[in-house]
Amino acid sequence: MALLGLLLCLVTAPQGVLSEVQLQESGPGLVKPSQTLSLTCTVSGFSLTSYGVHWTRQAPGQGLEWVGVIWSDGSTNYNPTLKSRLSITRDTSKSQVYLTVKSLTAEDTAVYYCARDTVTGSQCQPRHKPPCTGQGAGLQGA
Repeated sequence: MALLGLLLCLVTAPQGVLSEVQLQESGPGLVKPSQTLSLTCTVSGFSLTSYGVHWTRQAPGQGLEWVGVIWSDGSTNYNPTLKSRLSITRDTSKSQVYLTVKSLTAEDTAVYYCARDTVTGSQCQPRHKPPCTGQGAGLQGA
């Protein structure tokens, strides 16, 4: 619930407050069941080698669901219920993060968002959720 509140605050922040950090999702608007969804998150205003990037999704009428993260060192964590069908990769030279979801079902119908971690890799604490591997926790932007 705290995550939802954080993202709502960031989405509704006055224009210019977060203008230096931008994330833009792109990809097909519609993918059929059993096919593969491929999305791109293009970032600016920060380095992918300093911050992790999370993917979340929101199904119609539902709350946000955390999908996965690629940390600043390139390691990943995935939602256990989706792990077997997910891949999150990145191209630091293009400042892009990629989400691939295979074997889509009706339950994958959602709006997908990318968001930057609010903590740099060097600031990771054991209390952070999801557990980090030398990286941070918390989301910024969507």
